[in-house]
Amino acid sequence: MNRFVAAVVAALLAGGSAQAQVTEEMLANDQASTGDVLTNGMGRDLQRYSPLDILNRDNVKNLVPVWAFSLGGEKQRGQETQPLIYDGMMYITGSYSRLYAIDLATGNEVWQYDARLPEGILPCCDVINRGAAIYGDKIYFGTLDARMVALNLKTGDVVWNRKIDDYKAGYSYTAAPLIVDGKVIHGVSGGEFGIVGRVDALDAETGERIWSRPVIEGHMGELNGQPSTMTGTLNATWPGDMWKTGGGATWLGGSYDIETDTIVFGTGNPAPWNSWLRNAGTPTEGNAGDNLYAASRLGLDPDTGEIKWYFQTTPREGWDYDGVNEVVAYTDRAGNKRWATADRNGFFYVLNREDGAFVSAVPFVRDITWASGIDETGRPIFVEENRPSDPAASADGQKGETIFAVPSFLGGKNWMPMAFSQRTGNFYVPSNEWGMDLWNEAITYKQGAAYLGAGFTIKPLFEDYIGSLKAIDPDTGEIKWEYRNPAPLWGGVMATAGGLVFTGTPEGLFLALDDETGEVLWSFQTGSGIVGQPVTWEQDGEQYVAVVSGWGGAVPLWGGEVANKVNYLNQGGMVWTFKLPKQLASAN
Repeated sequence: MNRFVAAVVAALLAGGSAQAQVTEEMLANDQASTGDVLTNGMGRDLQRYSPLDILNRDNVKNLVPVWAFSLGGEKQRGQETQPLIYDGMMYITGSYSRLYAIDLATGNEVWQYDARLPEGILPCCDVINRGAAIYGDKIYFGTLDARMVALNLKTGDVVWNRKIDDYKAGYSYTAAPLIVDGKVIHGVSGGEFGIVGRVDALDAETGERIWSRPVIEGHMGELNGQPSTMTGTLNATWPGDMWKTGGGATWLGGSYDIETDTIVFGTGNPAPWNSWLRNAGTPTEGNAGDNLYAASRLGLDPDTGEIKWYFQTTPREGWDYDGVNEVVAYTDRAGNKRWATADRNGFFYVLNREDGAFVSAVPFVRDITWASGIDETGRPIFVEENRPSDPAASADGQKGETIFAVPSFLGGKNWMPMAFSQRTGNFYVPSNEWGMDLWNEAITYKQGAAYLGAGFTIKPLFEDYIGSLKAIDPDTGEIKWEYRNPAPLWGGVMATAGGLVFTGTPEGLFLALDDETGEVLWSFQTGSGIVGQPVTWEQDGEQYVAVVSGWGGAVPLWGGEVANKVNYLNQGGMVWTFKLPKQLASAN
């Protein structure tokens, strides 16, 4: 009896049937396969683009709700997840590390997994979770107490549950994992607690760690249980022992380019925020104080975790401009293979996909103060007077002078993913126009305590809007159109071949816009602010769209004057699923 027949017989004897398996080939083909959504980003290149055009600019007004599913209970908070669609089921994660399986036909819950979180978890920016990953017959997601969990797709039973790191030291996990060649690849959260960022690869079947790559220089990598290579060169860009608690959290998920066989992860702010403790020098002294590889993008070998290339967006970072924002693989209009990323620091970057080399950068938000531009090498041209001052030089040695910086530390764009349209060649970037009062403070590291060394108050720049969805031409840097929103935009974006761009607002509106003009063509009030990530798929010849609604995330917790401005917004927790009925597909 061969192994396949034996597996079928075993399944039948167990009272079940042979279960469908999600393969590496299926993951690689996710964007083109319109009947399912198997990956975060609707493809591992993170374009968030669908080739479906059943639903288009002419008929989107006929889009109607099919069912809604409540996440229930008192555990509302921010719902930032992206649904996955497979084999008649929808899978979503929820706040407080929950995962749901929902019947696509009815909207009924099939099973729910609720992680038993311990007391004392240390999430920095709400108790959110941004999604899961599917491979084989399992679904994988991370938890706020820094664990990675593998569940059976059909039953929700735990297959394995592995500790990533110590939650008491500030580690947590909130992103959707990335699957490449049978490896579950993930980062870590916790940069505000002086942890050390890293990227790990686990065996999808067993959960055993295959490799680990710390992202702060001086730390040793691991391969197959043995030390591999050091990250960077010890003390090349970090003074003394500061690298030991250097931050650089890899708290957002990575992308994968199959053509160059490269994983790309962004790295967060160096710790602490007070940059004078990490570098007292000036930017004219070379890269001695750049604090590699924080606030950077890293290209990694998926088999070994070795760093293939890096690009640092904010050297000597002192404004909490994390470099974690997604890096999207695309091909420009001239046929060049590119990466694009819209950084928290307010600049939109294009890099060469082969080696991460700098191609171009343009500002995508207004009135940037910390840098006057980006030079021909990709390095920022610092405005030195807009660096928060050294508290050690103040009268009491405890607090530096206050500056006003733009953008705020929540970024020109934060975690919320942009979309790239293969139809227009443009990116659709959810951005925010805000600044902050910022000052440095004296600080020492204590495990499990916040390690900032700074104080801040976020302020809106304009009376009439904060959020701005922008259509950006990556070839020229031109902003083709802009949709302005009174409250900050904090949800993901999706583009389709039907000429549509979908996103949501904190006021609860789910929107479809014309990808060429920015005109709002359709809207639906979901009842709570949308900070989730929309998806679309085809089912029985009809096109469906889904998004999770539920206001929360970092803005109401950290937003200062902006948080006060939007404190009327309602929390929630609903999955909304819509479709274009066949009989209305041709109706104008």
